[in-house]
Amino acid sequence: MGSNFSYVVEKPGPLSGVFITLRRLPVVPLFVVTVVIFVAIFAPFVAPHHPLQADFEKRNAPPVWNVEGTSDYLLGGDHIGRDVLSRIIYGARISLLVAVTVLIAGTLFGTALGIAAGYLGGAVDEIIMRLVDFTNAVPFILVALVASVVWQPSLMLVIILLIIFTWPPFARQVRAETLQLKSMDYVSLARVSGASGLRISIKHILPGVASTVMVLASLQVGSLIITESVLSFLGVGIPAPSPSWGNMVAQGRNYISTAWWITFFPGFAILLVVFSMNFFGDWLRDKLDPRLRQL
Repeated sequence: MGSNFSYVVEKPGPLSGVFITLRRLPVVPLFVVTVVIFVAIFAPFVAPHHPLQADFEKRNAPPVWNVEGTSDYLLGGDHIGRDVLSRIIYGARISLLVAVTVLIAGTLFGTALGIAAGYLGGAVDEIIMRLVDFTNAVPFILVALVASVVWQPSLMLVIILLIIFTWPPFARQVRAETLQLKSMDYVSLARVSGASGLRISIKHILPGVASTVMVLASLQVGSLIITESVLSFLGVGIPAPSPSWGNMVAQGRNYISTAWWITFFPGFAILLVVFSMNFFGDWLRDKLDPRLRQL
């Protein structure tokens, strides 16, 4: 007896296509990051009020959906009557400024030292790696507290401290990649042909570590935003009345039982941006790592 089997292939529905797209592409994280970058750049045009403008009649004003809320302050007012939404928008500008500045400086410095340590080896490698170990062993918060006592807390101080403690991960990872790349045949051929060490590092080794550096940089953005917020929360970061997200959380902690929105919304902004950047970093790592693309 013969049996006839028929297979019916179901076409994916529109919802399935959307779900597959969301899995393959970081649509939501990219959207969040794009919105944050947009409002940070155009903060004077997007924010409904000036971040330092206070209206004492609207002290601890609840959000607009609350019965006692006002449409002037969509996310409510803080303890001295400033618009929480406007301060969050301007706070995004500070957070992105710190993250971008620190990333550029830390990435360039760490990558250069990592390539030098891996390619030159010997005493240069030993000195750079011991410097990395020393930097990792020093407690960052303690250094920040001491620095805030010696110097006045400021945006520049926060950026310098973060740069000092941001470059070691780049140096260590790039060094490991360089040790592998410098033994490759094309690097050996370039060395035999008379190319200088600087030319080999820039033309042959740097492109090989570029993907690793990009992934590390994307994953560092969330950590930098959290660190800056923690410093501002402790009072050793961005000084008041600058609208830093960490400052806003710190200023609203005394009113958490009566005006929860002062702390909640800037804290939620930190959570949303950090989660989005970490998700994007994981996706970027999966796309740039050839070993993970084969899985």
